[in-house]
Amino acid sequence: MTPGAVRAESVSRRFRVEATEARTLKELVLARGRGRATDVWALRDVSFAIEPGEAVGLVGRNGSGKTTLLKLVSGILKPTSGTLCVGGRVGSLLELGAGFHPDFSGRENVFLNGAIHGLSRTQVRERLDEIVSFAGLEEAIDLPVRTYSSGMTMRLGFAIAAHVEADLLLLDEVFAVGDEAFQRKCFGKIFEFKQRGGTIVFVSHDASAVERLCDRAILLRHGVVEFDGPTHDAIVRYHRLLAEEEDPAERGAGLREWGSGEARIDAVELLGADGEPRNQFLAGEGATLRLQVSAEQPLLAPRLSWELRGEGGILLAAGLAELGDLGWDGGAPLPLRFEIERLPLADGRFTFRLALTDPDSGRLLHHLDEAAALLVYPGGDERGLVRVEGSWAREESGAAAELRHP
Repeated sequence: MTPGAVRAESVSRRFRVEATEARTLKELVLARGRGRATDVWALRDVSFAIEPGEAVGLVGRNGSGKTTLLKLVSGILKPTSGTLCVGGRVGSLLELGAGFHPDFSGRENVFLNGAIHGLSRTQVRERLDEIVSFAGLEEAIDLPVRTYSSGMTMRLGFAIAAHVEADLLLLDEVFAVGDEAFQRKCFGKIFEFKQRGGTIVFVSHDASAVERLCDRAILLRHGVVEFDGPTHDAIVRYHRLLAEEEDPAERGAGLREWGSGEARIDAVELLGADGEPRNQFLAGEGATLRLQVSAEQPLLAPRLSWELRGEGGILLAAGLAELGDLGWDGGAPLPLRFEIERLPLADGRFTFRLALTDPDSGRLLHHLDEAAALLVYPGGDERGLVRVEGSWAREESGAAAELRHP
């Protein structure tokens, strides 16, 4: 089979769940015949084909079968029925620290994990310095992994998987933990792998990450393929599944946007007083939040709500804007700007959360959990948090063309 290719034909996977788990021989004898096992089908009749060099995203609700499918592709699990063929060497990062021994040092775990991926000691030794440098663990590489934070463990695991020289790379929520600098570094490495002709199967609740990396996505629902096609169409269908929930459970796994998709918020960015994009400000400086709202079909003017949140998600300020008062024209792209005369913030990292809702029914059209982030450094005489004052206005038509899409 061609290296990097994946073929699945009517693949199903069943798990048998016992009614009660017997921990001792006595419990096993007494429980005999009392409880019946339940069959749980994680996947049913899943069929697809991935060509070498493709980057395919897997999206869906928690429990839809995404991780199970990745484990089948990686060979960790075997299908209950159907056939699954994978060509070439597979590199995978399915769980943080998978295959690591907590009492071994980071260096020893690099050799252990490399062996799991099929590398010889000589091959691992040749790549060791590059792996350690990529993970940024030069000072901690000889410490036991149990002393590592979850972010450090993820960085080391990703660094090993990225340097395996595999034909197929499997990634499962690898960006749910980690700072922004490391995420950019990871994306750079993944795009480099993609440009070399490697095949990628990527699971994430972060729609923007899936759209940036993948041209095609498979939407799973209750273990069945609901949709297989262009990434944007798959994401829109996925968001519709989440539209009725104000706080989906997937947020903890990296979900950043959801809604019915009838209207969308695009091209969000922060500008400094000079009109240039920025994400770092001094306390007391002025700032402008710029964005664009549009709808694919004619729609009555939605309501735009915004929240400013501090570290830990603490709500600091909030407000509403009626788009009907700002020139909404049924659904044509409407560029907007929210001008803040001065940032009444001391210092720290802050995020804007934006949402579009139907003003009559309250139906959620689009929600962006972290629409824009800013770092504020101490400056002036700021001593605490006060009210955020600003004004919404329609963007001038000439500037609308300059809005950049992420």
